[in-house]
Amino acid sequence: MAAVSIPSAEVLLSKRVQEMAVTGEDPSGPYIGRNEHDDTEEVSPENSPIPVVDLGCSLPQKPSSKETEENLEKLKSALSTWGCFQAIGHGIPRSFLDEVRQVGREFFQQPMEEKNKYAKPVTEFEGYGADPAPEEGEPLNWSDRIFLELVPEDRRNYRLWPQNPTSFKKTLEKYTEEIKRVTQIISKSMAKSLHLEENCFLKQFGERARLQGRFNYYSPCKRPDLVFGLKAHSDGSGYTILMHDEPGLQILKDGKWYTAPKNPDALLVLMADQMEIMSNGIFRSPVHRAVTDSERDRISVAVFYTPEDGKEIGPEEGLISEETPRAYKTVKDYAMFHIGYYQKGMRSIHAVKV
Repeated sequence: MAAVSIPSAEVLLSKRVQEMAVTGEDPSGPYIGRNEHDDTEEVSPENSPIPVVDLGCSLPQKPSSKETEENLEKLKSALSTWGCFQAIGHGIPRSFLDEVRQVGREFFQQPMEEKNKYAKPVTEFEGYGADPAPEEGEPLNWSDRIFLELVPEDRRNYRLWPQNPTSFKKTLEKYTEEIKRVTQIISKSMAKSLHLEENCFLKQFGERARLQGRFNYYSPCKRPDLVFGLKAHSDGSGYTILMHDEPGLQILKDGKWYTAPKNPDALLVLMADQMEIMSNGIFRSPVHRAVTDSERDRISVAVFYTPEDGKEIGPEEGLISEETPRAYKTVKDYAMFHIGYYQKGMRSIHAVKV
């Protein structure tokens, strides 16, 4: 009997997951990344106790109060146990969050001919398509995405920004400004929760800190027991601000996968490796993944907040003492270092521990 030839990751990446889902193709070869016999408990979104934090109680101009102090303590607890929280009181109207989700969905619902105008080479990150091919043996994600540089503005490649829907550019520019404001609140609130000078983390990120946006589209999959929409990993940014329209993102905590609930008003804030380093390990960068559904599609919008290029970051001096010695080395351009490990299915944070 002749051997069955399994297409390489590079060959499969030339075909969009959306196309495969529409034609009813079964996931095969490199897409198979999930063990159908894995018995790790998955907790439903209805029962996932992911903390909710009201950012409105931590606004920089708001005078200190008992409510503020309690909220900052809640923030610290959330980030030191879960490494994430659902942010409410962020000041972005739900109607506008719905608008951002909608322009993303409208982009992915267009014909392939239109979407491919913004296609990227297999080896690149920015543009429409899939992540670069991982190392041999690592699974592909059952998803399509468009990844764009947002801040600093001189890094934007508007050639890769969709012209259809016509509101995409204006909506994303407005959302970028909103997220810039929210990162100020989050960064200052995290510092204050640790009794540090409120601008210390912002100084580590630098004046040319980067924001990168990623619209993810998760097509239905006939075999959700075999594939991941996004394989398990931690992020290499400082932190990530995410919103989605349906449950599917899962956070690993204490050996269980907790599914983030649907909350149209909230932003899910996930610590990434560089905040774990800056906080000297007090805040944890959680491993997370995205699962698929046999009938329902899903869209999410992630914005990655990352220190400026060439900026050295390390544990805040105010968090280092004889009782709590330095846990991490000083690093530079960690996000690029992280990518190499991600492509191998490994975490990079362990490589920079003291």
